[in-house]
Amino acid sequence: MKIRSLLILLLSMWIAPLILAQQTPQSLADAELPSLLGIYKDVHSHPELSAQEERTAALVANELRTAGCEVTEHVGKYENSKLKGYGVVGVMKNGEGPPVLVRTDMDALPVEEETGLPYASKIVVKNDEGKDVHVMHACGHDVHIAAFIGTARALAKLKDQWHGTILFVAQPAEEIGAGARALLKDGLYDRFGKPNFALGFHDKADLQTGHIGVTEGFTSANVDSVDVTVRGVGGHGAYPHKTKDPIVLAAETINAWQTIVSRENNPLDPIVITVGAIHGGTKHNIIPDEVKMQLTVRTYKAEVREHVLAAIERIAKGIAAAGGMPPERAPIVSVSKDQFCPATYNNPELAKRLVAVWKKSLGNDDVKIVDPTMGGDDFSEYSLPDHSIPAVYFHFGAVESAKIAEYKEKGKELPTLHSSKFAPVPEPTIRTGVIGMTAAVLELMKK
Repeated sequence: MKIRSLLILLLSMWIAPLILAQQTPQSLADAELPSLLGIYKDVHSHPELSAQEERTAALVANELRTAGCEVTEHVGKYENSKLKGYGVVGVMKNGEGPPVLVRTDMDALPVEEETGLPYASKIVVKNDEGKDVHVMHACGHDVHIAAFIGTARALAKLKDQWHGTILFVAQPAEEIGAGARALLKDGLYDRFGKPNFALGFHDKADLQTGHIGVTEGFTSANVDSVDVTVRGVGGHGAYPHKTKDPIVLAAETINAWQTIVSRENNPLDPIVITVGAIHGGTKHNIIPDEVKMQLTVRTYKAEVREHVLAAIERIAKGIAAAGGMPPERAPIVSVSKDQFCPATYNNPELAKRLVAVWKKSLGNDDVKIVDPTMGGDDFSEYSLPDHSIPAVYFHFGAVESAKIAEYKEKGKELPTLHSSKFAPVPEPTIRTGVIGMTAAVLELMKK
């Protein structure tokens, strides 16, 4: 019996390292996928609006603790003191080595789901204005959470392959561009350490599942929210000559703003000026006193942003003056400081380094260099305004290749992010997110 016990001990000592050596991001993603799918469906069915992510944050915190992290909850201080901070930071330590930040977002959108999924959201809540709104994970943050948790689990089991400290950051309020700033304001780097690298990811609604897409340099845009009130002199619709019609002034202004893009800007520097909302008047035959507009403005370069914002105000006031409005009734132009989201910049050298790693992990043909977008994401905040922390924000595909081909053949557009019909294919999407992020962290923290 003693000889048998000794043989079993020797055999286990030989087999155990072999089993550990066989663990890879791919094998661990496959092993965790059934559980992660359950987490995804749970989060998808229970979406929460920005700065309301209480349930989601508690779930993530529990999962990070189970994975072996030291967890701090309720991180985040907003400019609006009425908002609660639901940020979660999980610290996973493994000896001396570089600190790396890994981020997911958690919030959902005020969208009524129309995917027809058996686990579709039926949630209705009060928004900040007290109105009842439907809520849906229409941007894939539920997929991000599942892949984020899968990454934490995988790296906990791969400690023989890396060293250092990982900051797992589960961020609230990405959709309103305030969450990352709130975490940093609450001393994220002072309390948990400034990372050498920052990594973020996002599912992509027009990229095939199993694929990773990344951009070198700017990958998403500066986002500004601008409110404009065009003032006039109201009166009867039958006597326009006795009024100063702000609706006409607003219409002229909207068209003139597009000349900023076409005639004031270098065409190699992208700009988007979109009027997303316009409100004026109450009745057919009444010319109102004012028209209110809400704009989203997208740019990359700081100097282009400054020029565009100044030009929006200049043109609005100039058209009002040309229409006979006195200076005291000039348009009011307000740029929201709280909702500004800076452009996300992928460090080119770091992006090249990770592309090589992903090609080994997924295959040469499954890693794509994709075009930048004019969308925004406050992940940009983690690299700091001077980009002194090298960062990469990459995409992973969420759509089956057959569906992409079908829509292309029919000349139709796929459901986009923020669409009520957007539904990622969960299993391969989550799997690729886990593999991509785990492989990236291992590369940056390898022994």
